Amino acid sequence: MANKPGIIHRLFTGFWNLVDQGRRSIINILFLLIIYVIIKGVFFAEIKTVHTGSALVINPMGYIVDELDHVEPIDEMFDELSDRDNKPPQTLLKEVIEAIDSAATDTSIDAIVLKLGGLYGAGPSKLHDISLALEEFKATGKPVYAYSQFFNQSQYIIAAQADEVYMDPLGSVYIEGYGRFNTYFKGALDNLGINFHIFKVGTFKSAVEPFLRNDMSDEAKQANLHYLGDLWDDYTESVASARELEADDIKQYSNQYLSKIGDSTTKPSQLAVEASLVDGLMTRQEIKSYLIEKIGSNKTGKNYRQISYKNYLDIITSPDLLESSLDKVAVVVAKGVIYNGKKKAGAIGGISTADQIRRARVNESVKAMVLRVDSPGGSAFASEMIRREIVAMKEAGKPVVISMGSYAASGGYWISASADEIWASPTTVTGSIGIFGMLPTFEGPLNKYGIHRDGVGTTLLSGAFDAGKPLREDVGNAIQGSIEKGYEQFLSIVAEGRDMNKEEVDKIAQGRVWSGKTAKEIGLVDFLGDIDDAINSAAVLADLDTYEIKYIGHKLSDSEQFFNSLFKSSIISAIQEEVVDSEEIQARFLSPAVLLMNELKSSYQMLSTMDDPNNIYAHCLCSVN
Repeated sequence: MANKPGIIHRLFTGFWNLVDQGRRSIINILFLLIIYVIIKGVFFAEIKTVHTGSALVINPMGYIVDELDHVEPIDEMFDELSDRDNKPPQTLLKEVIEAIDSAATDTSIDAIVLKLGGLYGAGPSKLHDISLALEEFKATGKPVYAYSQFFNQSQYIIAAQADEVYMDPLGSVYIEGYGRFNTYFKGALDNLGINFHIFKVGTFKSAVEPFLRNDMSDEAKQANLHYLGDLWDDYTESVASARELEADDIKQYSNQYLSKIGDSTTKPSQLAVEASLVDGLMTRQEIKSYLIEKIGSNKTGKNYRQISYKNYLDIITSPDLLESSLDKVAVVVAKGVIYNGKKKAGAIGGISTADQIRRARVNESVKAMVLRVDSPGGSAFASEMIRREIVAMKEAGKPVVISMGSYAASGGYWISASADEIWASPTTVTGSIGIFGMLPTFEGPLNKYGIHRDGVGTTLLSGAFDAGKPLREDVGNAIQGSIEKGYEQFLSIVAEGRDMNKEEVDKIAQGRVWSGKTAKEIGLVDFLGDIDDAINSAAVLADLDTYEIKYIGHKLSDSEQFFNSLFKSSIISAIQEEVVDSEEIQARFLSPAVLLMNELKSSYQMLSTMDDPNNIYAHCLCSVN
């Protein structure tokens, strides 16, 4: 008679069978989902059409960006299905503007309706570009209507371009101006006994201040107020022009908001009406009835004739099955922090972004390139790798034009400086020509708990960068010397690219941040305009009369391409259509507590992902609140 297996053997066997069965179940469920998507796409796909007399609904979700962050499609699908998505949504700027531009000449589109409740925010330059697109649409004589229960600052500058702006009776228009607020850690670091050794060049290079001080330096306040003032002037002038007001009217509205709301008899919505920021107050039901009256009803009679900009783009955009023989202007997007190595969409990798530029260079049909830069910088080494590829592109006889987005500062300017032309928005944040290095040592907290570091080495370099021991004077001198050499290199790159001498560059460098408007005045930018202006200029530089625009994106593996096309086609798009009107989801991402925690998380991620091999960084903490 065979021996009965022991209890441990049976436990492990049972556990393994449970794991194996779970794995099989997950694979089977995934397989069924794929079959479902394929069958639905082939046999039940709805043929979308643009009905004559429709309104194009611009309903951006989350943050407006130049490039969508890469998300694994399977992860995204399960997040959506389980309603546990912790990532704020994103809307592609290019798609919004393309839809507005196309609708302007489309005889089937009679109006635009701006539904902005799902928009969290966007960089000032992106809001500027959308506002200009709406202005051009209105020039055709077609009306624009805007509605939201509440308007935050980003939502309102877009809404202000409408012919008619409406809001819920319990809503408000909240225009707070621009600010720059950091979290400072010096006191906490002192309490923990952590020594953060900072090496920098540039009077205004304030990216390292959170680790050196408990408050903002006077130099940083001076520089920040200067460029924030330019951004605020542009905002108030844009809103005032659209609403036939004066810029001072908008500034007074913001400055007097708290005192007027403090009066118990004043409602925020009525305050917005009295300030001529909105034309009337309506509930969601009332605005729907009003738009049915203005635009006409759909087949059911329960809503106005409409099509979302996403569905509209699906209809008017034909897939590129074969590449044409026309000459091309390539567009490469460099969005996010600059890291070493390869990175997915939403971040800049020294290798991966340089590879995108190289692909444009070796493509015989590409005659010029526009690099869309939306970056606060990062690794100096990775920035130089990308810049070298731009120089190689120029040496190949192909013009390179920079189009700056919301940010093109520090490392973002490093990769821009050698281009043939630089275009920026008046509200672009740029400059910050300066570099720094950081090296923390933890001997304080270690020694406090009786932990000590000691040993021997065969050279003076042995253990020189041991974070458990105090920083040696010769190590500190060496790092500071490297930082100063790096700054000299940065000045030389800018001087050569901008046809200036190093002394001239140094006067406007020193880590100082500038608005695009001022950057043009001091020679850091050639022209003010959007990405379309930059593309047209690149074509002129390449002597192109007719051409196509070719976006060169991040390389995806075969499996990534398959799952992207599969899941984007049905399940995800259907779910997104269901939530597109939801304004409540903003609370998850825009509450003051969440915003503060996200800022702290961002500071930690910046430290944990610094990967420059020389520990030299051209990075600007210059986001705008």
